[in-house]
Amino acid sequence: MSDTPTSDGRTSGDLASDALASDVRARRAAELDAADELAGLRARFTLPEGVVYLDGNSLGALPATVAARVAEVVTEQWGHQLIRSWSEGETPWWTAPERIGDRLAPLVGAAPGQVVVGDSTSVNLFKALVGAARLAGPGRTRLLVDAATFPTDGYIAASAARMTGLTVTPVDPATAAAAMGPDTAVVLLNHADYRTGRLHDLPALTAAAHAAGAVIVWDLCHTAGALPVDLDAHGVDLAVGCTYKYLNGGPGAPAYLYIAARHQSAFDSPLPGWNGHADPFAMTPSYEPAQGVARGRVGTPDILSLLALDAALDAWDGVPVEAVRAKSLALTDFFLDCVAAYVPAGAVEVVTPTDHGHRASQVSLRTQDASGVMRELISRGVIGDFRAPDILRFGFTPLYVGFADAERAARTLGHIFG
Repeated sequence: MSDTPTSDGRTSGDLASDALASDVRARRAAELDAADELAGLRARFTLPEGVVYLDGNSLGALPATVAARVAEVVTEQWGHQLIRSWSEGETPWWTAPERIGDRLAPLVGAAPGQVVVGDSTSVNLFKALVGAARLAGPGRTRLLVDAATFPTDGYIAASAARMTGLTVTPVDPATAAAAMGPDTAVVLLNHADYRTGRLHDLPALTAAAHAAGAVIVWDLCHTAGALPVDLDAHGVDLAVGCTYKYLNGGPGAPAYLYIAARHQSAFDSPLPGWNGHADPFAMTPSYEPAQGVARGRVGTPDILSLLALDAALDAWDGVPVEAVRAKSLALTDFFLDCVAAYVPAGAVEVVTPTDHGHRASQVSLRTQDASGVMRELISRGVIGDFRAPDILRFGFTPLYVGFADAERAARTLGHIFG
């Protein structure tokens, strides 16, 4: 007896096959979660029941220790200690930008004393690009910029170029090395493409920039906290990144600036604020930069956000970044497998590289009416995001996302298209 077609043209045999595929993958997800050495880290976060959160590449989940820490800072340090909190106690506010930078440094492969936390990513990028141009050798005229960069990076690069007399040249990171030459002053690249999740070759591109005599600046916003970066090991000059994505620092959390130790004495910030002065309280009319990475500071730091980030970094205690990377790849592999099994052929196009060496920690799918599809996913408890014009983005944060989450997200997507 032949199968009877359903209203959408599928047969009862098709539906039985789908149910079997779902059952097989649900069991596999349970097995993978049971074997996951990082599964217990989910308890370090406050997450709503019944929600699959795959938007940590835009805003990380709330670490469980943050609320109490912020309350203590407000009621005790601000409320009782008042201005004395700037200079007294075990963790005075004044040293927070460097102290928290040292906590963050291992997550980007940096030794202590090379990361300062504060300001926004845009402000830090401006400091880095102008500082890089001032470090570059004479006679160099070009600033190479990732052609598909996040828009703000492009805006800031154009402004920095006008200020330093450079000409912006857009490049594809895949072929950027060939564009580098004796006239290249600075190279600005994103470690991962924010739309597609494509991971670019930081070691090779850094080496190529140095071979051309250029200074390289990396934007780590979509990789730090999701995979090893190893800035020191690969000789990166300067880097910037935000802390509200995979580092879970909270909305509007301060960004960071990495200045390699070998460049610090010559780094000339275009924003010489009083916080970066060698003697801030001398109040002298002339500017003398502080020693070390502190010269990357500008104005009074945002203490509440800084100390919220400090508490958020507790979630990383004892967590090797290499294990996070291994789980990230396993999660995204499994999600892609589930999408292939659950979503009708032709409904979505995978635009994230399947090759591990070129994949960050997100999966992007191209589809018609991506905005509407994402709204429907969110209404069903699967939170990802949308990037114009046609991209569904799913960010996998291994500290709190599990394999059952990946399976449910793909199954829900399949139901929407089914």
